[in-house]
Amino acid sequence: MSGQYAFENKSLVYVVYFGLLGITVLGAGMAELIVTISSSAYSIGILEIPHGGFRGGWGGLIMVFAGVFYLSGIIRDAHEIHQFAKVVVASVLIWVLAGTDILSMIAGSIPSPEADTWLNTKEGFVQSYAPPYTPAVLILPFSLVVTFYIHRYHKEKGISFGSSSR
Repeated sequence: MSGQYAFENKSLVYVVYFGLLGITVLGAGMAELIVTISSSAYSIGILEIPHGGFRGGWGGLIMVFAGVFYLSGIIRDAHEIHQFAKVVVASVLIWVLAGTDILSMIAGSIPSPEADTWLNTKEGFVQSYAPPYTPAVLILPFSLVVTFYIHRYHKEKGISFGSSSR
């Protein structure tokens, strides 16, 4: 049983959830690439698809690869540890991309938009965190579900990260 989970029988929920998440992430990545190639801004409701060359192009590629990793991690032998690693890597890609988007949002909220003032007002600071958000930020909470499966794996294998009393 080398290389397999202690919980070999992955539930249908796991496969369906990460399958739908993979399709969503792949679609978001392709949309980012299309918007970047067309060089036009696109925003609808709480979603804003970046169109800059760096964030839109590279971010779109990262989202496409995250979607591919999600889908390839559940297609065959979902119980195998290497397939689960693909799902974890896809989630980490989303976390890094969403983290950079959130950091950009934080850094952009501090300076004032007016030329004569250095720091933003309290109202302007809070308002800068209002929607629209990038696809990675919107997908971020859904990608955190993988931590449940990581915890479950470690629990069933008896791996503990706490301090051991000797």
